[in-house]
Amino acid sequence: MALHRLFQLSSLLGSAVRVTLRRNIGLSAVLFNKAKDLDPVQKLFLDKIREYNSKSKAVAGGVVDAGPAYQKNLSEEMTKLQRLYGGGDLTKFPQFNFPEPKLEEVTTK
Repeated sequence: MALHRLFQLSSLLGSAVRVTLRRNIGLSAVLFNKAKDLDPVQKLFLDKIREYNSKSKAVAGGVVDAGPAYQKNLSEEMTKLQRLYGGGDLTKFPQFNFPEPKLEEVTTK
């Protein structure tokens, strides 16, 4: 009986150790890969993201790498939309005002 319990306990401990080692090995593999140099495609991708980030900070909310043709097209489209929809500031979200309706109480006989 005691030998049977010892085998059960050892199998439980063995499975717990296996799971823990598997998780630690998986985590250390990820950390090890981050410490190594990235492959060229990943490095190029990260470099482009960093370059775009620096350009977008310089533009401060505008479109990155927008040339004069883009600005001309944007202004033409904005004037077209203002003409179609009656003007107003098209760069801001419209403010809606819904007044509360006046309801009358109806009595039933």
